[in-house]
Amino acid sequence: MKKLGCSARRNGSGGEHVAGKEREAQGELDDLRAEIDRLDSEIVRLLNARAEAARKIGRLKAGTGQKPYVAAREVGVYRRVIGESKGPLPEEALKAIYREIMSACIALERPTRVSYFGAPGSFTHLAAKTKFGSQVEYLPCRDLRDVFLAVSRSHVDYGVIPIENSTEGGVNQAMDIFTDTNLKIAAEIYLPVHHHLLSNCRMDEVKVVFSHPHAFAQCRNWLTANLPDAERREVGSTSLGAKMAAQTSNAAAIAGEMAAAIYELQILYRNIEDNPENFTRFVVLAEKFGPPSGRDKTSLLFWIKDAPGALVAMLEPFRRFGINLTRIESRPSKRKPWEYYFFVDLEGHVEDPPVAQALAELESLSKHIEILGSYPAADAVPPPPSEESSRT
Repeated sequence: MKKLGCSARRNGSGGEHVAGKEREAQGELDDLRAEIDRLDSEIVRLLNARAEAARKIGRLKAGTGQKPYVAAREVGVYRRVIGESKGPLPEEALKAIYREIMSACIALERPTRVSYFGAPGSFTHLAAKTKFGSQVEYLPCRDLRDVFLAVSRSHVDYGVIPIENSTEGGVNQAMDIFTDTNLKIAAEIYLPVHHHLLSNCRMDEVKVVFSHPHAFAQCRNWLTANLPDAERREVGSTSLGAKMAAQTSNAAAIAGEMAAAIYELQILYRNIEDNPENFTRFVVLAEKFGPPSGRDKTSLLFWIKDAPGALVAMLEPFRRFGINLTRIESRPSKRKPWEYYFFVDLEGHVEDPPVAQALAELESLSKHIEILGSYPAADAVPPPPSEESSRT
């Protein structure tokens, strides 16, 4: 009996010790939560102060006809915030937070509309939201030309289109439309593109697959190995393919996760693209481009004169002034047989002296030159895929 009594006393003492630690921990938790509440109140006060300053900026811009979005300013905010951060939040988390802060402030400056190629849930829709956040109004367009028209006719403030894919190369229709418009490139976005097989039936029941031609090309090997007998039906965008798959029996689509959620489709297989580092470059269309940001890119079109060595002569100014060309692609002009124009991307802004000097020489050598825009250079290397291709 004495042993039991001693054991009971020891257990009681240990229980009191545990309870004391719990009370101490709870007290510390309460103090930390109170500190978070205080910080939240301060954050809300500062956010509203920032929003009020943005509203005043909007009034000033309205008086001079300026649009609310300035790419160089956006990049400057990201650089400053990331540079000043001394805490545990990673860069991508800070960028995501400030993307929404700036989106809300842009909407306060002036209600802003953005058109994009494809149906809701397309990769271009995702790229637009990545750039402009959730607080602007989005307008889907079934055709690339409709995006240009929406901006040209002032139905929207900005447009977002794909211009280049790391697997399939340039988007020819987009490049060709630039020859018929005065719109400029105000920003660029690089987006990792991971294609998924979406359906509401089992894999062995799929008889037809809907998607955009580029998506079929990017998933060619996987489709041949896994759905060799399924009909491949091309549509205007991956998101439209998802919409049609949701309305069709024994159908699937190749599209992104956003489309799966919008059209209530199951993801049968993830990341079925043949190249795991597949990404697409998108550009923002606007009436004009902005000032230098410190790390810029310029896009232009030029038509060469019909003479021996003309192309070599056109490229010589870039070599002499030390300007790196990141892309050069030829396209038929469609105005005269065997006449071509060249789509060029180069490092630097048109206001940078070396670029300005090279372009001045280029203009004297070419039949016609058109500056499509100078804009902040986005990070061209996407993060690796977070998941391996697998059945869900």
